[in-house]
Amino acid sequence: MNKTPIRVAITGAAGQIGYSLLFRIASGAAFGPDQPVILHLIEIPDEKALAALGGVCMELDDCAFPLLKGLVPTSNLD
Repeated sequence: MNKTPIRVAITGAAGQIGYSLLFRIASGAAFGPDQPVILHLIEIPDEKALAALGGVCMELDDCAFPLLKGLVPTSNLD
């Protein structure tokens, strides 16, 4: 049975705590080995922070987690 992906918002996603959470969530360690996720990665509107967030997104893409169905990097909460 295909489960509907859940959406998980992580604030400070490029920071140390957010970064360590992302890979656990994407691997299935947080919500189970059969729960797909869409990650909303929220960071402050700062050039350095957003550049770091772009790097985090590339790392997550490179890992090719089968449960990771989408990434939404943003600094806009609207």
